Amino acid sequence: MHVLVGRHSEPSNSGRQGFWERHPTDVARDLIGWEVYVGGVGGRIVETEAYHQEDPASHSYPGPTARNAAMFGPAGRLYVYRSYGVHWCMNFVSGASGEGSAVLIRAIEPRHGLDVMRARRGRDDPRALCSGPGKLCQALAVTREHDGLRLDSPPFELREGPAGAVVAGPRIGITKAAEKPWRFGEAGSRFLSRPFSR
Repeated sequence: MHVLVGRHSEPSNSGRQGFWERHPTDVARDLIGWEVYVGGVGGRIVETEAYHQEDPASHSYPGPTARNAAMFGPAGRLYVYRSYGVHWCMNFVSGASGEGSAVLIRAIEPRHGLDVMRARRGRDDPRALCSGPGKLCQALAVTREHDGLRLDSPPFELREGPAGAVVAGPRIGITKAAEKPWRFGEAGSRFLSRPFSR
């Protein structure tokens, strides 16, 4: 079941002191409606998931490792991991340094560079380009080489923006802490990786 959580918790301002240094659920909700670009290719963020070190489903739960080091800060950087040995997934690091929290970017609405995304994905339908964390990394050419890079420097560009109604529900594809409503999305978006349950 999804929960309507209204608008952002406070006005989204990428330059605001401490925007990233908050609990990942706050950051995940507030990123809905923002735009993310990698080398000028990207679009609007329409779906996110939050992960925290105290969360058994999080990569940071066992503590720092070579693989998850970027999750432990500083905030405002990228954490990239490979899912099932196949797909890259990108996360925006949040929280205080050492906290081990991040926001998985699950889906975006493609806005710029659609021809580039189509070539990278081998798909024509815009809804199939970035409707999942692995798909969007392929479309934006994000790999492990981007792990630890700053989000406020090239090749990344973030543009704050408004969202319509934001809904929350359980995260996808996990078995631990699956009941937490830490998945957020823009209500009614055609570009979600999966609809929210009613």
